[in-house]
Amino acid sequence: MAEIVTLEIRDHIAFVTLNRPEKYNALNLEMFYRILEVGEAVKNDPSIRAVVLSGNGKGFCAGLDFEIFEKLGADPGGHDLFDRPEDNPANKAQQVAWVWKQVPVPVIAALHGVAFGGGIQLALAADIRLAAADTRMSVMEIKWGLVPDMSGSQTLCDLVRLDVAKELVFTGRIVEAAEAAELGLVTRICEDPRGEAEKLAKVIAGKSPDAISRGKQLLEEAWRSGPEKGLLLEETLQRELIATPNQIEAVMANLEKRPPVFQDRG
Repeated sequence: MAEIVTLEIRDHIAFVTLNRPEKYNALNLEMFYRILEVGEAVKNDPSIRAVVLSGNGKGFCAGLDFEIFEKLGADPGGHDLFDRPEDNPANKAQQVAWVWKQVPVPVIAALHGVAFGGGIQLALAADIRLAAADTRMSVMEIKWGLVPDMSGSQTLCDLVRLDVAKELVFTGRIVEAAEAAELGLVTRICEDPRGEAEKLAKVIAGKSPDAISRGKQLLEEAWRSGPEKGLLLEETLQRELIATPNQIEAVMANLEKRPPVFQDRG
């Protein structure tokens, strides 16, 4: 039986693929736990320099599978999806998306077809979203009498105005790709999101992994922190990078006009 979420690592790039195409990659309990497992593996692998997150079949992810509604509080094994580890701000349901914010390298989501409910929240947790022209997105929880519960409250606010977020959450309306790009829900529209995501990942994987990981940390932590904390973090991270082997290699490769050879991030 095929893995419900696959992980392939090539040339320092992790390809994470939702693989339940017959259900438009709808999230059932098995997929929840497999995404968490894969996300943790990626997060803790220092050889990985970029991630491509995509879905097999006709859509990226249709959101929650109906089977999960009767088990929202607990799965058959008694594992509570609302359980929150002491060292993590996210409960298990939220962590399915939030783990990609915690991955210390850029995550590029390649979107096509539908990204509804949990699917859009998974996509919004990526650093960059490349979307096919047929992509349709919706914060659909209101349809089922619910609120976004997979970290959408934290990721939407980084991308759209508050009034736009409220409209999407209150109505659950479906947003087509062109409007999604205009609103800021996707980075750009392209003909082949998976192929473009791989090209972009290769570019990122060719840069200093130490600088890339700290660049993500800087933007994640300083974006809404204010100048006092943000400027201090800039200085702190820059001090960590200066005169390290990968920083020296970046300089030498440029001066010698050759491709750099970087060590895995420290």
